[in-house]
Amino acid sequence: MKGLIFINPYLVPSESVYQAERLKQEFNKKGVDVEIISDASMRIAVQADSAKTDLPKPDFIVYLDKDKYLSKVFEKGGARLFNSHNAVRICDDKAETYIALAGRGIKFPKTVFGALCYRDDLEIKEEWADKIISHLNLPVIVKESYGSMGKGVYKAENKEELLSIMRAVKTKPHLFQEYIPTKKGVDVRVIVIGGVAVASMQRINENDFRSNVGQGGRCEKVELSPRFRQVAERCASILGLDYCGVDLLYGDDEEPIVCEVNSNAFIGGIESATGVNVAELYAKYVINTIKAEKQE
Repeated sequence: MKGLIFINPYLVPSESVYQAERLKQEFNKKGVDVEIISDASMRIAVQADSAKTDLPKPDFIVYLDKDKYLSKVFEKGGARLFNSHNAVRICDDKAETYIALAGRGIKFPKTVFGALCYRDDLEIKEEWADKIISHLNLPVIVKESYGSMGKGVYKAENKEELLSIMRAVKTKPHLFQEYIPTKKGVDVRVIVIGGVAVASMQRINENDFRSNVGQGGRCEKVELSPRFRQVAERCASILGLDYCGVDLLYGDDEEPIVCEVNSNAFIGGIESATGVNVAELYAKYVINTIKAEKQE
């Protein structure tokens, strides 16, 4: 069995490289040859009759990039991706994630989608901020639809701050959400593999409303409650994810509230915090899945 691991070629964070190396290490231990590739998009040419490539033909691809065009080409050519093109695409766009979860029995913050502006010179209407505040109350969380590690996430404490943020993000896809104040700067990251929650940690940031490690948060192992486990596993099922990290906020009475779902959640922090060998569990799942699918 042979596999490929794809990571993005531009400004790749060290966590992504570590993730790929850890997975390669665990696959190799199980006798599976894996190559890490970061320039895949430059090695594929789409033309009228085919998509030509000089990439090796793998049994599977662990897709750690978010390039939706590349993943679509791979699947069109019959490759088995972990995660699939559609799952990665939906999770990469926060707005699409919430739309997919809506009406499926999953609690997440009340959300209003921002109107996309196509010209920098156009002004934001003040009454729009009034409407958003009337729906969500203050403070308001503003999120750019694309972004990770807490980047592109803002909190507006008043109307003036909200208008300022709206002007800054008006030409980017974005959304507005109600602020969940129960535990400021605290959330739970749950890693789900093959529909089963395998590891969980609590992220805490005393200095910011964002708990992300990239924003100064720290990690600690946490015992997962049945309700948190159920919601995390349900999210993975709804979104069709082989592997993901589900970020859950604490609501009233410690009700789990979905903050975000990450299709390529980093493993370094959670392996260190919990002692769980997430890379081995993911590699084992991929291998067993491929073997089972070949027997069908």
